[in-house]
Amino acid sequence: MKEDSGCGGSEGAPCNKDRTEADALSRNLGRIGRKILVLSGKGGVGKSTVAVNIAVALALEGKRVGLLDADIHGPSVPQLLNLGGVSTTVSEGVIKPVAFGENLKVMSIGFLLPDADSPVIWRGPMKIGLIRQFLKDVEWGDLDFLVIDSPPGTGDEPLSVCQMIPDAAGAVIVTTPQKISVIDVRKSIQFCRRLNYKILGVVENMSGFACPKCGEVTDIFSEGGGEEMAASMGVPFLGKIPIDPEVVRAGDEGRPFLFFFSETATGRVFRKVIDPILNL
Repeated sequence: MKEDSGCGGSEGAPCNKDRTEADALSRNLGRIGRKILVLSGKGGVGKSTVAVNIAVALALEGKRVGLLDADIHGPSVPQLLNLGGVSTTVSEGVIKPVAFGENLKVMSIGFLLPDADSPVIWRGPMKIGLIRQFLKDVEWGDLDFLVIDSPPGTGDEPLSVCQMIPDAAGAVIVTTPQKISVIDVRKSIQFCRRLNYKILGVVENMSGFACPKCGEVTDIFSEGGGEEMAASMGVPFLGKIPIDPEVVRAGDEGRPFLFFFSETATGRVFRKVIDPILNL
């Protein structure tokens, strides 16, 4: 005699709970226009900085934007937006996102932790469950864009996000110029292709050092690795963002770079990178 699963119906049929959750996920995401994943093959390439500035640029254009920090172990978005120490509310299963300005709503596990030093010591199923909650239970409302800052790599969390959002507009993939980063980014491109996910383009971050005094760009790591890789793999190249002390300072101070420095040389490069996304 088979143990009762509590789902009812024939063997192999989905549980009522599963159907209810799938319907809730579909309803919530159905109110969002374009969903964009920001991926990287490895950590430390500035993926979160790129994701935050994409979201801010879209909001500055008057778009209604959501920004989901899906990096459970290393949530950087609260710091990058000066929202450290901010908490959110959960009422009757609905999670309130945190507002940044008029057009941007933000969600991160950082808003649910007691402090910034608290580690999240979870296995895969718990992390995936939380990401599902962020997509299903956060009160995103009607949005033009949802930007998702995905954890680095091609493991459980990025895979789950892609499977939960099969109708995404596509993925932006962030790399740095040096070979060790480009090798891992090639894997991210193949990851997207296997999942039939559109690749919106590759961003080469930390592409040379922009001197704050004379503006000259000096290649510190190597030159053009991301651009060459994008060409060889037949995917769009969105542009090169140099190492700029103001980008670093803005991140440390929680001031989104494009919000304050959009008219600088690096700001104009950033905006050029984001223009194709605005025109989706």
